[in-house]
Amino acid sequence: MIGRLALVLLVAVLGWCYQAIQPPPPKICGSPNGPPVVSKRIRLSDGRHLAYKETGVPKDKATYKIVIAHGWTGSKEHIIPASNELVEELGVYFVSFDRAGYGESDPYPGRSVKSEAYDIEQLADGLELGDRFYVIGVIMGGYPVYACLKYIPHRLVGAGLIVPVINYWWPSLPSNLSREALGRQRVSDRRMFSIAHYAPSLLNWWMTQKWFVSSDTLAGHPDIYCPHDREIHERMNK
Repeated sequence: MIGRLALVLLVAVLGWCYQAIQPPPPKICGSPNGPPVVSKRIRLSDGRHLAYKETGVPKDKATYKIVIAHGWTGSKEHIIPASNELVEELGVYFVSFDRAGYGESDPYPGRSVKSEAYDIEQLADGLELGDRFYVIGVIMGGYPVYACLKYIPHRLVGAGLIVPVINYWWPSLPSNLSREALGRQRVSDRRMFSIAHYAPSLLNWWMTQKWFVSSDTLAGHPDIYCPHDREIHERMNK
């Protein structure tokens, strides 16, 4: 009897754990039960939609055409903080977009590094940016830029990375430097990176649980900044 109860309890706990680590179903913009579509979107070759936002000078007058890939918690609303005077002087056109599964862009369960590059290429072609353009990646948006460098380098004039997140287990990085760099992260961030690497199916649970701080970086903890960056951050928030 006790053995049966223990088995039932074990099955119940395992069932609860399985449910806890499952991400919620997506609410697709424009679907019957989803949020409305309020942004401009393009249709990709596989039928998905990418939402985008254009800023800067008109693209037909631009000297520099730049595609911006946002980070983990970002969206197409992430705008490079350049003054209007500078943008006008240099002739810069920006297009930022919601990556697959973010904002008003359709989710793509099969998303990969390679698919990110071709999403950007189709966005550029759909907006008629020309044969070559620039890409900038912000934080986690660094890996779509890496994807472009790897898969569509012939389409790029240049590429830029802003505080990119790196893969501390990338074999091309010296292991001693990777360990040292990871060791300098705050404890919560080391946990987050380790879970993402060793147990990715638990990442959604880790990022949504309320028992521990999931990531000091995402929480904006002031100690993640050096003194100079902290000063800039305080000025930007005034």
